[in-house]
Formats: sequence, structure tokens, C-alpha cells
Amino acid sequence: MREVWTAWVYIVANRRNGAIYIGMTTDLPQRIFQHRAGRIAGFTQKYGCKILVWFQGFETIIDARAFEHRMKKWNRAWKLARIEALNPQWRDLYSELASLA
Repeated sequence: MREVWTAWVYIVANRRNGAIYIGMTTDLPQRIFQHRAGRIAGFTQKYGCKILVWFQGFETIIDARAFEHRMKKWNRAWKLARIEALNPQWRDLYSELASLA
């Protein structure tokens, strides 16, 4: 049985070991499309963070938001280690989002 996630925490980057942004959403494919299209003003638009390098599903929005806030307080090395554990080549995982539907 496939698990159903209500919310997602994700990391987008502009390149390997470059600028990274951590966010939370209830519609991951749409949010990443918005980042890729430059439709979200702010940090990701300014630094060109369009590559989805990490994501994790959560059962509730509350759980996702809490994890996002904790993760944003981590030092950079911990964030990079989390990315490298799932995606050592820093591939763009956007194409994998089709399997979420």
C-alpha cells in the first residue's frame, strides 16, 4: 500500500553546493514548477534556486511545518549531508514528482 502524504518539505538549489532554499508545501509538483518558472519572488528567484535536490513527505501540515522550521535552524553542513544522503549527484528530482500523483 502506497503512503499518502499531506505536506512536503523540500530543498531547491541553484547548483551543487550553491545557494539552497528550504520550503514547505501541500502541492509539491506545483510549487517546484513555480520555482522553476521564477514565479516565487524572493530568495529563490534572486539566486536562481530551481533544482529540486531533496524532499520528504509528512502526514500532516503541522508535522511538515515543524520539520521545516527545525531544518532551517540546522547548520549548512547538516543540510548538505541530508541532500547528499538522498541525492549524492545533486540530480534534479523534478521528474520524479510524476510518481507522486
